[in-house]
Amino acid sequence: MSPAFDKVHQLLKQLPGLGHRSAERVAMHLIVEKPERLEPLCSALREAAEKLHRCPVTGNLTEGEFCEIYADIARRKEIVCVVETVPDLMAIERSGAYRGVYHVLHGKLSPLHGVGPNDLNFMPLATRIENGEVNELILALSNDIEGEATCHYIQDELLAGRDDISISRIGFGLPSGGGIVFADAATLRNALEGRKKF
Repeated sequence: MSPAFDKVHQLLKQLPGLGHRSAERVAMHLIVEKPERLEPLCSALREAAEKLHRCPVTGNLTEGEFCEIYADIARRKEIVCVVETVPDLMAIERSGAYRGVYHVLHGKLSPLHGVGPNDLNFMPLATRIENGEVNELILALSNDIEGEATCHYIQDELLAGRDDISISRIGFGLPSGGGIVFADAATLRNALEGRKKF
């Protein structure tokens, strides 16, 4: 291929979820098969880069001063669901099961990868807690070592000595419609430990 195509291909490969072949397919689609889609895509990306920024309170994406969820007067601002990423927030929103607000950390603690407390979005959360805006924290972080470490950091550092704020961790278990035989041991253990009275 040409150097110009190779450059596009290499840049697309750096995007999450795109490997060698999928990046090649996207590049071919935009440059060869459907070139009329290229300019609207580039224009939309430029516009998003200019207009979107992190909400100073929640860390969610916004075009305005605050994100739409935080600005919504129907949402319960005293209940804060802490998530790692904006896609995590979007997944919970799609469920329609939550009417509080969020706090996006933009990652999780991982000393092995050089991610410490100063690299994450903890300060605005600490401010919300100190200002008395929060009476319940729901920790919706990964069920892995880094997620657990991040939960412990929030509990030990941000909520130290605070008994006025309830804290909970989302349950992890079997996916809806999934069979027990297909679940791994950790998922089954979490499903049993996180069971509710029926």
